[in-house]
Formats: sequence, structure tokens, C-alpha cells
Amino acid sequence: MAEKRLAVVTGAARGIGRAVVLELLKQGRIVAGLDLNGEQLKELESVVKAAGYECITKCVNITNTEALTQTLDSLADEYGGVGILVNNAGITRDNLLIRMTDEEFDQVIAVNLRAAFVATRIAARTMMRNKWGRIISLSSVSGVIGNAGQTNYSASKAGLIGMTKTVARELAKKNVTANCIAPGFIITEMTDKLPDIVKEGAKQLIPMRKFGTVDDIAKAIAFLASDDAGYITGQVLCVDGGMAM
Repeated sequence: MAEKRLAVVTGAARGIGRAVVLELLKQGRIVAGLDLNGEQLKELESVVKAAGYECITKCVNITNTEALTQTLDSLADEYGGVGILVNNAGITRDNLLIRMTDEEFDQVIAVNLRAAFVATRIAARTMMRNKWGRIISLSSVSGVIGNAGQTNYSASKAGLIGMTKTVARELAKKNVTANCIAPGFIITEMTDKLPDIVKEGAKQLIPMRKFGTVDDIAKAIAFLASDDAGYITGQVLCVDGGMAM
């Protein structure tokens, strides 16, 4: 049964990742949440338990290829492969182009793009063998239209789109789909800390004049992970209130 296939979510401990874990559990999936922050993973476990579910959690640095490979291979061995991979983990190191350091650029690429490549490469092996799979990567409206002060972030998110389209072509014959979700301005702990004047200015860029929620993103991901989305691949779904029109 598809609903019993293992779903792996990176950056799962809070925000969009946490919402995705809960939504996939509602679908009846077996869900493994990966994150670097052990304390926040414990909070995730508590939230999941309070909602009446159970999930697997793994504390791992996804930029460590050996550690990520070992974690995903172990999960695949235990649960008969990775059925769904959600490349959600991401960081920002915003700065203007002329001030951005090599380190700021490399750190963002390592987490947002390179780690997603490694995870996809590992998961694809069992998906191809099982002739079923869903790979969903979190891009961003910044990767579609760009954003001042985010050369590194926009490059990483645009890179995910190019990678996804190529993966979709390579794996289509094996009944494995690959798609991107490109969120716009989403209410999270990070955005809550922004000054009101900044938030109001951001709303003026959104045709719907409101921010999205983590549940808006989670439900879109859950759809692309479902059997109903089996003929959708290589696509970028912008969940952004119209920003990227």
C-alpha cells in the first residue's frame, strides 16, 4: 500500500518541515524527520504525539555526506526503501552581492542544494528498484524571480528547479516523479520577528495581500506525494499568493 511507504523530510523540526511531517502522517505515511537540532526534534516528537501520531526522528547534519548516506540507507533497509523524499532543509545568509562572502555563499549552497542532491541520489536508488517514488524539493519564489540580498539563496533555489527537472526526466520511466514547491512569504517563527513596517511592505508585493501559512505548503506537498499526483512531474508549483505571476 502506498500509504505505508516511508516518507523522509529534511529540516523537519519546525516551521514548514514540522507541518509537512504532520500532514504526511495524516495521510497514513510512515514519516522520518531529519534535522540538525536535537532539542527541536524532541519538540517535534511531542507535537506529533499530542496529535495522536508517531514519527521517526534522526539528528543528522545533512551537509555531511557520509552521515546523511548512512542515515538514509539505514532507513531504507528497515522500511523497504524511501518512498517519498521531501528536501525541505534550508538556510539563509542574506547579504548584498558586493558584500557577500565566499563562506556565506558556500554555506547556503551546501545545505539548500548540495545536500538535496545527495539525498535525492540515495533515495532514487530504492525508488527505481521499487518502481514508485515521489521527490519533492522546496524551492522558493526567490528562485523563480530573484530577490535583492539573496544571491546565494536564490541561486540555491533556482538550482533545485534545474535539478528537479533533470531528475524528473531521468526517473520518469521508473514511475518516480520529481517536483518543486516554490513558497512565497510564509508565516514562520522567522518572519514573525520582522518589524511590522517590513511585513506590511511585503504584503504590497503579494496580489492576495496576505501571507501564506505552513499548512498551505504542507498540503501542496502532501498532494504531490499522493497517488493522485502520479502523472505530474518536472513541475514548479508556486504557492505564493500570486507573487511570481
